[in-house]
This record gives sequence, C-alpha cells and structure tokens, in this order.
Amino acid sequence: MSLPHRTVLVTGSAKRLGREIALALAQARWRVAVHYGGSRNEALRTVADCEQHGVQAAAFEADLADEAATHALLARVVAHFGELDAVVNSAAIFEHDQAASFGYAAMERHLRINTGAPIVLAQALCAHLQSRAASTGAVVNLLDQKLWNQNPDFLSYTLSKAALEAANTMLALALAPTVRVVGVAPGLTLTSDYLTPEKFEALHRLSPLGRSSTPQDICAAVAFALENRSITGTTLLVDGGQHLQRFTRDFSMM
Repeated sequence: MSLPHRTVLVTGSAKRLGREIALALAQARWRVAVHYGGSRNEALRTVADCEQHGVQAAAFEADLADEAATHALLARVVAHFGELDAVVNSAAIFEHDQAASFGYAAMERHLRINTGAPIVLAQALCAHLQSRAASTGAVVNLLDQKLWNQNPDFLSYTLSKAALEAANTMLALALAPTVRVVGVAPGLTLTSDYLTPEKFEALHRLSPLGRSSTPQDICAAVAFALENRSITGTTLLVDGGQHLQRFTRDFSMM
C-alpha cells in the first residue's frame, strides 16, 4: 500500500466509520477525497487529519440523493486531483421502519442514497478510468451482516442494502475488467443513539468469536479489497461471525 498518487473517494467520510476508512487509507498513502452531506466542519477535520499522514486530501459536498449531484461529485474529484482510482461507498441513511410503517417515500430515500449513488459512482469511475486508459480500479461497497441474518426491523434500509449486494454481482460483470466491485459487510461496529455504552458492549460480544467487528477490522478489509486484484463480485463478511447467529430484532431494538 505504499505506492504514491493513488486517489480514493470515500463517501460519508466526515464522521464515524467513513472517517476511519479515510484515515486508514491516508495512512496507507492514498490521496483522499472526503465526501460529506451536511457535516462540513467534521469533513474539514477529516481532511486535516488525513494530511497529517503526508498525503493530499480535500472535502467535497454532495447530496447523494440527487443523481446529477452524484455524477458531478466524481467529476469534481477528478478535476481537483487529476485522476481517481477507487471509490469506497460508506455513506448511508439508517432510518427505522418495518412492515406496518413501510411507505414508498422511506423506501425511495434509502434506495437513492444507499443503492443508487454507489451504482452511479461505479459507472462514472469506470468511464473515467477508460478515458485515461488506466489499468484497473475498484469500488468497495459497505453492506451489513444483517443481509445474511434478517429481521423485520429497518425494512427500507435492509432492502436498499440487499439491492446493493445484488448490484455488486451485476456491476462486477458489467464493468470488468476495468473496475472490480467488492462488498464489505460489518457487524455491530460502532454504537449509536439507540444504544447505551453498556448495551453496545454486551451486544458487541454476541458472536461466535466473542467480539464483533471494530473500525480497524473494517478498515483492514476495505484496504485488502482495494489492493487485491483477484477479488470481485463477492462480499467479505467482517463481523466476528454474527451473521451465523439468529437475531429476531435489529441490535438497536434489542
């Protein structure tokens, strides 16, 4: 991971797991395009922290629910850095609904950001790489272990991630050999407003390995997926084996 002048766009990298991925790739000598929606100050802090590793970084605002803005995002990154080699799709919305409260509006919000934007960015990356006759690039899509361990909570979110997992296969076929497409599916990795610290720790231990994934685990998997030229059209489940257990509710509802 020490080669210079490789550039990656990490969506949703102002905060939380996206930020951790951006910092890990900067440490591995990637130039980083930090995407954010509304968290400008946090995005600028991520940029500054990436630059501490001696690489270039810059922040780019875009509403991923807007198809034109998503296309323009990749073009703006290329205009700034001169080239782009990879995209990590970490940005996502995670709003609770279930069968009784399901509606088209919630489904569309999740599908636009969680599914549509990653596909548009993969499409645009492939066109960019072909225009500069680059060898290959990669797209890494953040998924979720719950796709292999479904429960009735967060219906629209789960549908959007299931669609993205299916798109992995189709995109890997459609964009080869220019772009590889790999999924990374974390388990319970970071706490949220739904969980107390004590509840998070207890749930984090609910796995065959006695621990779920940490941000460092996910960053390592993303870096591996970007680096290994023989992986495409598949998903790395990085969850301590949580997908092997049966949970009747989402972690946040337990």
